[in-house]
Amino acid sequence: MHRRIIAPGALAAASLLLAIPASAASYAPGAPGIGDPYYPDYGNGGYDVSHYDLRLQYQPKTDELQGTATILAKTTQDLSSFDLDFLLDVSEVRVNGVKASFATSGQHELVVTPKTPLAKGTPVTVVVRYSGVPSAKSAYGFTTWHRTPDGAIAADEPEAAWWWFPSNDHPSDKATYDVSVAVPDGTQAISNGTLQSTSSKLGWTRYNWRENKPQATYLATLALGKFDITTSTSEGGVPVINAYSKDLGDNDGAARAGVERTGELVDWLSGYFGPYPFSTAGGYVPNTTTGYALETQTRVYYSPKQFANGSNTSVVVHELAHQWYGDDVSLKGWKDIWINEGFARYAQWLWSEHEGEGTTQELADYVYGSHPADDAFWTVKPGDPGPDDQFDIAVYDRGALAIQALRNEIGDDAFFAVLKGWPKEHAYGNASVADFRRYAEQVSGKPLAALFDTWLFQPSKPAAPAARTAPLAKAATTVAQPKSWKKIEATNDVHGH
Repeated sequence: MHRRIIAPGALAAASLLLAIPASAASYAPGAPGIGDPYYPDYGNGGYDVSHYDLRLQYQPKTDELQGTATILAKTTQDLSSFDLDFLLDVSEVRVNGVKASFATSGQHELVVTPKTPLAKGTPVTVVVRYSGVPSAKSAYGFTTWHRTPDGAIAADEPEAAWWWFPSNDHPSDKATYDVSVAVPDGTQAISNGTLQSTSSKLGWTRYNWRENKPQATYLATLALGKFDITTSTSEGGVPVINAYSKDLGDNDGAARAGVERTGELVDWLSGYFGPYPFSTAGGYVPNTTTGYALETQTRVYYSPKQFANGSNTSVVVHELAHQWYGDDVSLKGWKDIWINEGFARYAQWLWSEHEGEGTTQELADYVYGSHPADDAFWTVKPGDPGPDDQFDIAVYDRGALAIQALRNEIGDDAFFAVLKGWPKEHAYGNASVADFRRYAEQVSGKPLAALFDTWLFQPSKPAAPAARTAPLAKAATTVAQPKSWKKIEATNDVHGH
């Protein structure tokens, strides 16, 4: 815990008590962490954010970022001070128009002390003025700000915001966003949602982006550089905005061949998951050396390495499936990662079946048969894998196996009703694995605690279900590898960062 000492001496304490009403005794600092056991210092207690307004200026040559963040929030307790997660250099903080004192603490905490304590339920406007070189900053030994030859990108999980805007950095505190960025003429700024307008003045162009649906902080993205931007509308009416660095080299064609199918794939996924939940879709491929992809809301981040062996619609399906499972409905805590990754992987299995390259059951049989009982694969519990195994392959593959087991248990009618109903049930909110189990029980009318425990929470290989015993019991060498497997396997490192 970060302990804030208001006054060091008894005399100061006595004078403070005289200056503040007795009721102020209930005022206390907001917690420096939101309470997630996987990442105790991530997020903050004491307030709930509703909107971020970010007005930025970026110089690609020097990687200098200047910004003014206006954060709209409401207090959830009587606050004497509160934290923001942030790394850049702060010059001024105002709370409800009045200058506040501030200090840094720990690896990534900005501690703000308003001039007047804030009562529970108070609407709060926090303005933070800041500047710095994001690539020069690190926390816990890493950075999530990635330089490119002509700019930079912010895209990472479970954290990315600290390097470019102050926030309550946890998925449980979602908010809407306005991101306005000025860059030198010839450079573009890309973010989430819809491009509201652009304007040019004195050699600078300003891009104004808006995400009008609640968004988790790690899903906010910023791409700065020279891009070729394409726009289209899917057959189902979803506007699509894609962007490609102008220096992708040999990966350019394959990247476009995959990402330009976004509109088609959004429409296809809508058949399983319900109407697309956001105002735009799309993705961007910057010239980075990172190897992963990330479901940044409405504007998926793809590394060029995802297309090193040609176009791969499977990775596009994976990241677009997250727009429903992970972005629309976000996890309550990081232990609920299966709801994100298991279902995004299962969407790849559904796409395999659609393409005639292996059914979901054939893929399940292959995964089950490929891992003997003593394989460490089975020791990872997708329903609560722990922070070290949060993005382990078992969360994806064993996670998808659990979904196939659920389908076999409740039947296709109930299963596809669950698949489509879940994003509607918790639209733009947060939910846990336990919430999902209860919803599946409600829709199917079947008790599912034992099935969920077996497939998601036991550190051992489940017994083959009776109906599937024959094929599942075969050795891995006798279970035919589905044609789609190599394409799916090529996406195993989508979050390997």
